Amino acid sequence: MVAFSRGSADSFSELFSRYKQPMFGFFRRRLRDPAQAEELTQETFLAILRASSHYEPSATFRTYLYSIGFNILRAHRRKTAFRAMFHAAMFEGAGREDREPAVRNTMDTDMWLRDAVNRLERMDREILLLREFEQLSYAEIAELLGLPLNTVRSRLFRARTALRDLLVAPAPKPSSKDFTEYEERV
Repeated sequence: MVAFSRGSADSFSELFSRYKQPMFGFFRRRLRDPAQAEELTQETFLAILRASSHYEPSATFRTYLYSIGFNILRAHRRKTAFRAMFHAAMFEGAGREDREPAVRNTMDTDMWLRDAVNRLERMDREILLLREFEQLSYAEIAELLGLPLNTVRSRLFRARTALRDLLVAPAPKPSSKDFTEYEERV
């Protein structure tokens, strides 16, 4: 890794060929989907590429590699849990007769989620996206947005609560008036 950080492309090829299978095994033992394990393995090596100029040999390369892999796995799990929470909220109560599922397929789900996120207050939306999708820490978000740390925490809590409420609410049924207004705009 030291040789690679100094510009040796062959060194990265050697690292990749030596550690690709162990990293894949690391992810494969923790994930059900082999394609997802492969994707996270590639993401780990991309992170190594990006960070190569900052590499400090304070530990063995193997420890360094697995710490990156572990962080990527944690980020993946947070994202998966975050998305599952919203998918569950969208279909909560869907079996009841007075309410139909608001979303029927993945594209509709994505559009519905994006619409709900866009309805959040601008700063709350930004904090939520930075935390949940960009995986920034509270301190990084506070520094980036120039806010106190506790403000970031409280606004993130508020954003998550508002988003959950938006997603649990039944989808509004379009009226003929809405359709007429839509036609006029088009």
